[in-house]
This record gives sequence, structure tokens and C-alpha cells, in this order.
Amino acid sequence: MSRHVLIVVTSADRMPNGEATGLWLEEFAVPYHVFKEAGYRITVASPKGGETPIDPRSRDELQDHPEWTEAAEMLRHTGMLDSRLKAADFDAIFLPGGHGTMFDLPGHPELGRLLAEFDAQGKVWAAVCHGPAGFVGPKRADDLPLVEGREMTAFTDSEEHAVGLEKAVPFLLESTLRELGAIMKTAPDFSAYAIRDRNLITGQNPPSSAKTAQLVVEALS
Repeated sequence: MSRHVLIVVTSADRMPNGEATGLWLEEFAVPYHVFKEAGYRITVASPKGGETPIDPRSRDELQDHPEWTEAAEMLRHTGMLDSRLKAADFDAIFLPGGHGTMFDLPGHPELGRLLAEFDAQGKVWAAVCHGPAGFVGPKRADDLPLVEGREMTAFTDSEEHAVGLEKAVPFLLESTLRELGAIMKTAPDFSAYAIRDRNLITGQNPPSSAKTAQLVVEALS
């Protein structure tokens, strides 16, 4: 039986400063192809369902990557992130980034429930770049943050300053995850870096998308 991966993407299309945002396409399209090549079934869900906004800056890359077209098409018809989704029906959950995730994934009750289920069942939960924003809020059965004591990576404070959006986001992701007890591991800005801590797999930034997805495939092999 083929593996089944749930990919949760953002529905947020604007930052408070009015700037367009959304999903960073590379962080969805590259893992999508890695999972498809591994023979996995893929379900895509988002907080609002329907079409997922793609950050305009990342959509521009589509012309150089026609192989991403199928993945981009999947983003036009996402399912609803709701109580019908159960960890028992999937082998892994994957959260791509994009600055949109910083606004609608932290504290999302259904996402928090799902992530706690995946971890409690020993199943893979993974994210890349700003995707770990979805890890802000969920708790384990012992009421500790889901990331407490776990080695992971995410888009760094240094990278946020480098792209000039440190004041546009509601919090700095790396710092917040550290405050929640995560053991943060980072590489030089914008270099490909992904790590695995048991059933938790994370990547630092867009160039880390392939490595993160490959670690998921290894974990499910």
C-alpha cells in the first residue's frame, strides 16, 4: 500500500502592512515531486480550503520550472483543514512555508490537534522554512509545547532580517521556537539544511525543500 502524506498550506494572502504573501511555491512544488516520485498519495489542505495564495515573488519562478505546473495546479483546489482529517489516515504531515503561514497556522486548533496526533502515534511530522510556524501552539499530552526538547530548524532570525520582513511578521520564528523549548540548529543563511529528530523533520529555508522531503521519504521507507 502506498504511503499517504497530508500537506497543510496557508490561506493567508496579505500581511498587515498590505504586502501580498502566501505560500512559497518552491517549498510545496519540490517536496510534491519528491513524494510523487516515491509513489505517495498526497492530500492538500488549508485553513480556508479552496485556492491557496502563492507569494507573487515565488510564483515568478514557475516560468523557469515548468515541472512545477502540476503542483501549482493542486493548489487551486485544497481541502478544508477541519475535524474530518485524522492522523490515523496518513503516514506523515508536511508543512511548507511562505510568510502566509506566520499568520494563519500558529494556534490553529485543528492543525494543533493533528500535529499532536501525529507525534503521539509516532508518525512523521515535518515542515520547511516558515512552515514550523504551525508548531507554535500545539501541546503534548503532558501539556508541554510539542517542540519542547526537540532538535529542529526553521527560517532563522538572521534570514528574516536579510529579507527585510522582521517587522512585518507577528514574531520571529527561530526565537519563538527557542522560547518554546526547541533545540534550534541552524546553518549559514540560505544554505540547504535539514535535520531529523526521531519522527520530527525540519528544513531551514527554500533551498532546503528537497533535503527535507528526502528525509521524510527516508523516514517512511
